Amino acid sequence: MKIEIRGAEKLSFRERQVVVLKETGKSTEEICRILNISSSTVATLYNRARSKGYEVVIIIPGSALELFGQEENDDRPEGEK
Repeated sequence: MKIEIRGAEKLSFRERQVVVLKETGKSTEEICRILNISSSTVATLYNRARSKGYEVVIIIPGSALELFGQEENDDRPEGEK
């Protein structure tokens, strides 16, 4: 899995850090600990980044979802496919 932030060029370095951590599921408390900043700073950076209109895209390869090549690896009898 890869995460792409479209519009990242609009964000400051610190805003990008907060966005990546937030969008990967980290809590505000975890972000505070990781970046050594206060919760109000996390909120400010995240809200500022959101106002700049970034977009997060998650890229998951088809193989991870087992959507491609099933016929080759499928051991079920023909009638059960």
